[in-house]
Amino acid sequence: MNIENQQRNAVLLVHGIDDTGAVFHKMAGYLGLQGWSVYSLDLVPNNGDVGLDKLAKQVADYVAATFAPEQGLDLVGFSMGGIVSRYYIQRLGGINRVQRFITISSPHHGTVVAYASQRPGCVQMRPNSIFLKDLNSDAVILEQLDFTSIWTPYDLMIVPANSSQMPVGNEVIVPVALHPWMLTDLRSLTAVKTALRNNVKLPFLKKASS
Repeated sequence: MNIENQQRNAVLLVHGIDDTGAVFHKMAGYLGLQGWSVYSLDLVPNNGDVGLDKLAKQVADYVAATFAPEQGLDLVGFSMGGIVSRYYIQRLGGINRVQRFITISSPHHGTVVAYASQRPGCVQMRPNSIFLKDLNSDAVILEQLDFTSIWTPYDLMIVPANSSQMPVGNEVIVPVALHPWMLTDLRSLTAVKTALRNNVKLPFLKKASS
């Protein structure tokens, strides 16, 4: 059986704070050359001026407008984009659409760097924030997906770096020196490709009807 080509979905890339979808230029090209259909959106505003729940609604709206209702989807979120994606999955029905979910250097348990700003989205990414406590209270829901967290122990944006660890799913540690390099280093790209090749836990139609 060719696992690589089994149930290959469209891939939606969700960027982090102060970024746009253009930050995935190398990753999108890399995946596209290997046969994936890759999409990205620009979250607005991208600077933390609104809560991550509001940005997650933009993801939900984009998915509804871009993909057929019966179409399965794989989701990759970088940094803040991973938390935005989690809110979409856990609170806005994305659990019924997404089959593979990958976060890259996302502050699942917060980052002390977020204390540098009073913007609502930054406050939500602080350690022990009400927002993150709520998401982590039922993180077990991610076990319904094929979930992978990719992170580097040298991250200076996610502090402490092991905030990117999760008690569920798969974990890939890539010793990349800088936060933004997680989107361009070949080791990260290979980890994403490998995770996107994983067999899904439940077929989309069965999951959507459950």
